[in-house]
Amino acid sequence: MKSALQIAADVRSGASSANDELERTFSVIAERNEELNVFLHVDFEGARRVARDVDERVARGEDVGPLAGVPIAIKDNMCQVGIPTTCSSKILEGWRPPYDATVIQRIVAAGAVPVGKTNLDEFAMGSSTENSAFGPTRNPLDPSRVPGGSSGGSAAAVAADMTSISLGSDTGGSIRQPAALCGLVGVKPTYGLVSRYGLVAFASSLDQIGPFARTVTDSALLLEVLAGHDPKDSTSLPEPSPSLLAHLNDGVAGQKIGLVRELVEGADDSVVTAVRSAADALREAGAEIVELSLPELALTLSAYYLIAPAEASSNLARFDGVRYGLRVNAVDVTTMMEATRTAGFGAEVKRRIMLGTYALSAGYYDAYYGQALKVRTLTINAFARAYEQVNLLLGATTPGVAFKFGAKTEDPMAMYLNDVFTIPTNLAGDPALSVPFGTGEEGLPIGVQLLGPGRSEAQLFAAARVLEIADGRS
Repeated sequence: MKSALQIAADVRSGASSANDELERTFSVIAERNEELNVFLHVDFEGARRVARDVDERVARGEDVGPLAGVPIAIKDNMCQVGIPTTCSSKILEGWRPPYDATVIQRIVAAGAVPVGKTNLDEFAMGSSTENSAFGPTRNPLDPSRVPGGSSGGSAAAVAADMTSISLGSDTGGSIRQPAALCGLVGVKPTYGLVSRYGLVAFASSLDQIGPFARTVTDSALLLEVLAGHDPKDSTSLPEPSPSLLAHLNDGVAGQKIGLVRELVEGADDSVVTAVRSAADALREAGAEIVELSLPELALTLSAYYLIAPAEASSNLARFDGVRYGLRVNAVDVTTMMEATRTAGFGAEVKRRIMLGTYALSAGYYDAYYGQALKVRTLTINAFARAYEQVNLLLGATTPGVAFKFGAKTEDPMAMYLNDVFTIPTNLAGDPALSVPFGTGEEGLPIGVQLLGPGRSEAQLFAAARVLEIADGRS
């Protein structure tokens, strides 16, 4: 499939049209969506209308933007006016947002064509896209295996060549983990770099929207479009979008990169080998590799599964059958709310709401939620100390390659451990990305993770580009 950069260049030059690119996307969706269950809703009419507008503007000689005519898939937890937005949950049955998320406005302004909404773990709670109320998404590389989660549908859309780029959200690794399992580049930007306005909240202090793509260049291109201050989001950083494409070939010469022991411990041998090979490639490109230990990271999984559910229990209180979505009629309001939430939420969402409510309850707040916040501070300080010694950090994205359906569903802790290497960055609010590097079991892709201090996206992309070239994917 052509890259987003190439599609946009072809549409602007007249070598192709937005309509042609869109119809090719629809053709692949028709061919593979039934098998893979990637899209929950395809907006045929709306997408064709946007593509037609792009083509008319190109014909008039207008600059339609850096994503001219590029089809893009949207994770179904981002609001798009008039388009069903379910978060893969029955409780949002029939809800169509009256407004667009800021990221939707920005990609359309840049010339992109939103194709439809992709499957996810319900309310972004999961690591395999097996928790959707509308059935699991399958990994296009091996349909007997999961695509990762929670943004599994958005990852699968790109891996299946339905679209060249897509949008996901990352609360504890939900972009980077499926990117690794599907052989893609996935980016979790600095917290506040991309507006969360219109993203249905899971854990507000952790959520961040970011790109999926096959290439480092396409990822940087999309992030440049998404990033920048938004007054509608109180946590948005008050600065313009960073320049990323201009620095892609800066390389890593003269930089110090820390290989973090805790970000490979417990990983499969093939993953450890891939990370060490990535370190060698960075060293050959001129970086100094420094082995580091950040023992505080061992505490982050436990802290995350107190902080995130606590915020979720508050955020999801709004889904009560009164204002929007599903309503199960009953004799009084209290019974109606209980019946609606019982019927509307899946098992994993209920598990996390109960865990979060317990952690915030009187008598337990200090022992659980309060302690988790202290661990978060320790994590932030540990990363800050590391970045005084090195420019970037390197580790694994996931402990292994994509696993078989059902392999971890009976053991929540085994499932949660899939995010053990990605969660620390969310707690700190720093950026990180996963880039494919090598293969493991059954020839399935392995992702290595690059981490940096806040606002270091340009350095991360430059390092990722070095690895992309070394892996023979340029």
